Amino acid sequence: MTVLRTPDTQFENLPDYSFTQHYTVINDSALGDMRLHYVDEGPRNGRIVIMMHGEPSWSYLYRKMITQVANAGCRVLAPDLIGFGRSDKPSAQSDYSYSGHVDWMSQWLEAVDTRDAVLFCQDWGGLIGLRLVAKYPERFAGVIAANTFLPTGQGSMPDAFMQWREFAKVIPEFPVGGVIRGATVNDLGPGEEAAYNAPYPDESYKAGARIFPALVPISPDMDGVDDNLNAWDVLSRFDKPFLTAFSDQDPITAGLDKHFHSRVPGCKGQPHQIVKGGGHFLQEDVPDALSQIILEFCERL
Repeated sequence: MTVLRTPDTQFENLPDYSFTQHYTVINDSALGDMRLHYVDEGPRNGRIVIMMHGEPSWSYLYRKMITQVANAGCRVLAPDLIGFGRSDKPSAQSDYSYSGHVDWMSQWLEAVDTRDAVLFCQDWGGLIGLRLVAKYPERFAGVIAANTFLPTGQGSMPDAFMQWREFAKVIPEFPVGGVIRGATVNDLGPGEEAAYNAPYPDESYKAGARIFPALVPISPDMDGVDDNLNAWDVLSRFDKPFLTAFSDQDPITAGLDKHFHSRVPGCKGQPHQIVKGGGHFLQEDVPDALSQIILEFCERL
C-alpha cells in the first residue's frame, strides 16, 4: 500500500491561493501516518468557520470565501480531505471508504479542537461534515448546508448522479479541472482550471477523486448507511441553527434541501435560500453571496 505526497512545486503561483500551510498527522491502521493539510486564516479569537469541500475539488474551491470571511473577523479552517489538495493520497482506490474518510476527519477535528464552530459544507463535504456534526454536536454552533445530502440507500438517485458515477468509473484519464469547469455556471479564470489539476501530477494520485462517486450509499447494504441513519437520528434532535443555501442550477442536489427542512429542528425559522447563478460548485459561481450568508449567519449566532 502506497501513500503519495504531491510535490510542493505543483502548488506554486496558484491564482488567489497563497495561504500558509498547516498540517495534522492522522493515522490509519492499514496505511500508517498520513499528513492532512488545512488552511487556517483569520484572528485566533474569531468565530470558527469550517469550510469542507467535496469531490474532486480541494480547499482551493473556497479561496475567495476564505479571504472574505477571514477579513471580516472569523477564523476560517478549510481542510483538504485525504486524497485531495495538499493532503496525502493513498494510491489504491481500495484504500478509501466512507467510514475511513469520517475517521480521518474525526482525527483532524479533534486535533484542531474546535468549539462553537460553524460548518459550511458542500457535496462530500456534507456527507462527511454532517457525520462530524452528529458525532460531535457539542463542537458546533450551527450548520450551513449547500448542495449536499446525507444518503441512506433509500429511493432512487438523480440520473445526473448515476451518469457521473459511471463516468468516474470508466473514463481513462480523470479530468479534475474539467469536471469543475463543467459543473459551474461561470467560466473559470486564467490558471484556475490548472489549479484544480495541481494536486495530481499523474493518474496515480487520483484514486481518491475517482472512487468517491462509488462510495455514495445508494443501496441499503453499502458502507455508511447504518452510520448515516444514526446521524439522521442525532440531526432530528439538532436544534442549533441549521441553514440551507442551495444553488438554482445543480441537477444533482436540487430539492434535497427539503429533507433538512422537514427533519432538522434547527432549520425552523432560518432564512433558507436558493442562491441564484450557481451550479454544483457554487463556491466558484457566487462566492460573494455565500460569504455574506456565512457572515450574517454568524452575526445572528
